[in-house]
Amino acid sequence: MVKKLILGGAAATLVSLVLFGREAASYVCTSAGWVKESVKSSVPIEFEIQRARRMVKDLVPDIRKNMHVIAKEEVEVERLDKQIHESENRLAKDRGELMKLKDDLSTGNSHFQYAGHRYTADRVKVDLANRFERFKTKDATLASLKEMHAARERSLEAARNKLAGMLDAKRQLEVDVEHLEARLKMVEAAQTTSDYKFDDSQLSRVKELVTDLRTRLTVAEKLVNAEGALGDEIPVTEQAPENIVEEVAEYFGEQRAVEVAAD
Repeated sequence: MVKKLILGGAAATLVSLVLFGREAASYVCTSAGWVKESVKSSVPIEFEIQRARRMVKDLVPDIRKNMHVIAKEEVEVERLDKQIHESENRLAKDRGELMKLKDDLSTGNSHFQYAGHRYTADRVKVDLANRFERFKTKDATLASLKEMHAARERSLEAARNKLAGMLDAKRQLEVDVEHLEARLKMVEAAQTTSDYKFDDSQLSRVKELVTDLRTRLTVAEKLVNAEGALGDEIPVTEQAPENIVEEVAEYFGEQRAVEVAAD
């Protein structure tokens, strides 16, 4: 509903700009904004709290996705660790063999024997040169692996920090939603004991009905009493005594005063 109102407001704004200019468009924009705010303010707070709770739960897929990224990075880091360790071991072995061949050639001998085979000095030099080129390539590859490993480590640390931040934010949002719900319950509890009607719940409607019935019964009672006073029924109350004047005068001493004056 809100989406339709917003789209309708945007379309009306465009038409107004074309037909009536900026002034008319400003009225339309203001109207669309007012409708949007009115719709938003009319949504019950309880509904919005439930929506917030649902949105917090919707963070779980993103958290799991980040966990998957972390797990993948951990596998890559472990693979690189193993690869680097193996490369270092091979290079250490190759370096040892290179140094042996170099040391042997440094003796100036014309022939050398390795693993039961005899080789000329020239053959050993060629082999040393080939081994050395392969060693430099492997050493450069190892350096690249170490750089990649460092990059993977940084990526893994960033993913872990992001996950920690998301988990902290999710926990804080859960606490915030719980506090909002508690405050709403306190407001609802206060409303049940208040004479004012802050909501349109069933309780407030019952209160309104009881108040209306009380008023109607009071009016009916007054009408009954008024109609009774206008009736022709025979009075059943005792009539006033015939000598009421003398009794009043005697009570206030007027009769005695009159007698004294006559004497």
